[in-house]
Amino acid sequence: MEPTANLSMLAMIQQGWLATYPLILMSIVSLTVIAERLWSLRNLVGGTAELTRGVHADLARGDVAAAAERTEAARGSASGRVFAEVVRQGGALDAEELADLGAERRFEEMEHLKRPLWILGTVASSAPFIGLFGTVVGIIKAFHNMAALGSGGFAVVASGISEALVATALGLGVAIIALIFYNYFQVRLDRIEAALSIGTARVIEGLRTVGSSAPRKARVADGLR
Repeated sequence: MEPTANLSMLAMIQQGWLATYPLILMSIVSLTVIAERLWSLRNLVGGTAELTRGVHADLARGDVAAAAERTEAARGSASGRVFAEVVRQGGALDAEELADLGAERRFEEMEHLKRPLWILGTVASSAPFIGLFGTVVGIIKAFHNMAALGSGGFAVVASGISEALVATALGLGVAIIALIFYNYFQVRLDRIEAALSIGTARVIEGLRTVGSSAPRKARVADGLR
């Protein structure tokens, strides 16, 4: 019964500390990033669509002040900051310049949203190699014990082999979770970027409508006089 007790999961993790402890630390960091991104990216697509509808409705009525107020109130979100800048510059820039400004602001916001994902990418790519390193170390220990005791019995190498397999399994597990969420966030960010692009285009369209209707209204008023 003694060998079985020595081969408990906790004991194997402690024996392979050179690989398992870094992997455990990486798993904690990955889970923290995952939780933080899930919270930060929540409802961004729906919020962007809702803000787009509201701003476009304000501009359709010719109420630029209401659109500016609405976007300023939403500056806590990526779409609010992008739309606020576009609306603020709407009277000074033409449509092409507004499109360039919107593209620049979208790029800045997307880079900010993507920033923590390098951690998940690094964990996903490096964790299997750390697990493999632990595997190699465990096998080296097993053969060293075999040579030191002068015996090739399975009981001599069982601990080292188990340690090696635990490191491999832990490395793969950490990498798989990080990779799944890395890909998930990439797809989600693509949807957010698409929503921002569509929303910016509609805001610029609304500003062009306001700009083109103002001279017509002025001409009508002059004719009535």
